[in-house]
Amino acid sequence: MKIDPIWLVEDSAEDIELTVTALEDSNLANRLIVIRDGAEALERLKKLGHPGGEPFPSVILLDIKMPKVDGTDALRTIKADPHLRNLPVVVVTSSREGPDVDLCYGLGANAYVVKPVDFGDFFDALKILGKFWAVLNERPEPKIGRE
Repeated sequence: MKIDPIWLVEDSAEDIELTVTALEDSNLANRLIVIRDGAEALERLKKLGHPGGEPFPSVILLDIKMPKVDGTDALRTIKADPHLRNLPVVVVTSSREGPDVDLCYGLGANAYVVKPVDFGDFFDALKILGKFWAVLNERPEPKIGRE
């Protein structure tokens, strides 16, 4: 059985540490790949589907407020690419502003989760997210043979 990684695209060291801990506590078999900005995420996405390249992630957990390329630009690029658009992208952010929510869903986000302020609530939310998207969710097979 092939187990695809979970991508965490996040620039906050504290949020990365908490996410890693929560997903480890969930006992998921998925490897967590931490990517610290949108530019790096887009560069790595170009390599998916090529021989010897990285496997497609089971889900991308994407912050929207990041340096270099922000999450909304990364989301726009992912969902506009016919080879990537079926990848589940869950926006995990501190912004609960209506325009951000509307923009992300308009760009094709599969879910929009506001990071709870309380440590315990944030930890629990990440465990639920990981289990749903990495274990329960069925996604179509990624498009292989990218050009």
